[in-house]
Amino acid sequence: MASQRPLRSLLATASSALGSAAPTQRVVVRTSACAFSTTRPSRTPELDAEPAHRPRWQQTPPRMMAPYRVRPKPSGPEFKVNDDPRRLDEAYSRMLGPGGDKVLSEDVKWLAVTHKSFDHGRRGFNDKLAYLGRRIVSLQTSQALLNAPQADTWSKNVTDAHGRIPFTHPALAGLSGLTGEAQDQVLDKSRLAGLAERYGFDKVTLWKPKRADNLQGSGLESVLTTSLYAIVGAIALERGGEIANKVAQDKILAPLGFTFTVD
Repeated sequence: MASQRPLRSLLATASSALGSAAPTQRVVVRTSACAFSTTRPSRTPELDAEPAHRPRWQQTPPRMMAPYRVRPKPSGPEFKVNDDPRRLDEAYSRMLGPGGDKVLSEDVKWLAVTHKSFDHGRRGFNDKLAYLGRRIVSLQTSQALLNAPQADTWSKNVTDAHGRIPFTHPALAGLSGLTGEAQDQVLDKSRLAGLAERYGFDKVTLWKPKRADNLQGSGLESVLTTSLYAIVGAIALERGGEIANKVAQDKILAPLGFTFTVD
């Protein structure tokens, strides 16, 4: 049988061993108080100073600007855009008549002539206004084509190979004008762009052409057509659909050759 050491001797041995060991030093890890501080950090006067209040069309929102330019500046001449409100008011007055510069609010007037290519779209752009305006002008064009006098496609005395005479009726005379080709011919972007130039919107539309020395190749016609539609859409939102329909008839379709009767 193995010998057993008394419990008292084991305890004495353990205590002597612990007492002879050197005391361990306490390690203190110091961390930065700033990493866990809830105190608001101090700001320099430059960061505290807010820019002067200006309308959005006049400046790029500060929080949407990068601290430095990533891409190099394009070579070639720089394209200058209009920043004079009086020139914009003159264009609206030529299109909408006397007092046309008061039809829309100041911010919406600039938004309607701002293309998405200008300032990377950071000041807003007119795509949604143009979508609404296009629908309004398209509807008025369909109604004008339906009511416009059409040339007789079928003669009353003409028969087909089987001796049948085509059915004709005055109510069906305008159906040939409802084809997509007829509407595309009326609302061709070259015709609408020429109308926008006549009103002077080619001088006040905000956009960035791919090449400043080749505006036609950069899509000038498409940009001016979008501005024309956007103005109609903006009028519909701020003044109502009845006035927008009237503008589409009198200021867009009438110069293109349509006539409208006064109800």
